Parts: sequence; C-alpha cells; structure tokens
Amino acid sequence: MRFRITHPFHPLCGREFEGIAFFTAFREGRVSYHDDKGRLVSMPISWTDRSGVDPFVVVANGRARFRPADLLELSRMLKDLRRSATSAAGSVKGIAPHT
Repeated sequence: MRFRITHPFHPLCGREFEGIAFFTAFREGRVSYHDDKGRLVSMPISWTDRSGVDPFVVVANGRARFRPADLLELSRMLKDLRRSATSAAGSVKGIAPHT
C-alpha cells in the first residue's frame, strides 16, 4: 500500500513510500514505512494522502482557522489547567514579610 506525504511543511512532502502497517498510537492513526536509510519510521496518517478528507475543512473552504473538535479539546485542556492551578494555589502558604 503506497502513500504520499502531503503535509506542506514536511521535508518529504510529495514523496511516495511503501507503507508497512497502519496502526493507532497517541490517539491517532499512523503509518509505518522504511525511510531512505532503511529505518522503520512512522508518521500520522493525517499527513498523508491516505487520510480521509475532513468534511469541516471542505465546507469551511479556508474561512475557519480552527476545527470545532480541536477547539473543544483546547477548552477541555484549559479547564483542566485552571482546575489544577486553583487546587495548587490553595495548598501554597503565604510568606509573611520580615518586620
């Protein structure tokens, strides 16, 4: 199963490789392949022509900077960060000035 790297900032963009396996790691699909030096490496499928077309990206047609799913994930992460900062602030004791 051949694939082409399509990520515009990847140095190998436009190159084709023979995929060894598709798998999931770090909550995303990945494809493994042998690089030019014969090493087994992997990359996100979303950086290749094997990824499905995101319907939101098609409909937005460049008018939206962020996908809704990414904004929801960012919101969740910020809530977690605030929660941990609030609980940490409550456990810190104040320092009284020397008089």
